Amino acid sequence: MGSLAHMDRKQPGWAAHTVLTAVVLVATSALAADAIDPTALKRLVHQDCGSCHGLSLKGGLGPDLRPETLEHYEADVLTGVILDGIPDTAMPPWRPLISEEEAEWIARYLLEQEAK
Repeated sequence: MGSLAHMDRKQPGWAAHTVLTAVVLVATSALAADAIDPTALKRLVHQDCGSCHGLSLKGGLGPDLRPETLEHYEADVLTGVILDGIPDTAMPPWRPLISEEEAEWIARYLLEQEAK
């Protein structure tokens, strides 16, 4: 992908990539601790994931992330998507920024939002 400074502003998605980069920088500081922090992870889901998936997670640029739309997925599948992203889409890999345990927590949270 290269540096954002070298992206052609006429290229589709340049604005989304710019916003995502800013969001990632903010999220990184919230997730720097080794222990799982449910409050920080909920904030990540609703603010950072919500920037594409809608602040209420009902969908936007990315699909709906509410439990009723994800119920046919296993937590390990969602964990993989969170960690590795989806090639050729706007879903980035979060593996460089969060641990596998944090991704697993997020996947379970997405499947059980009412319970947490």
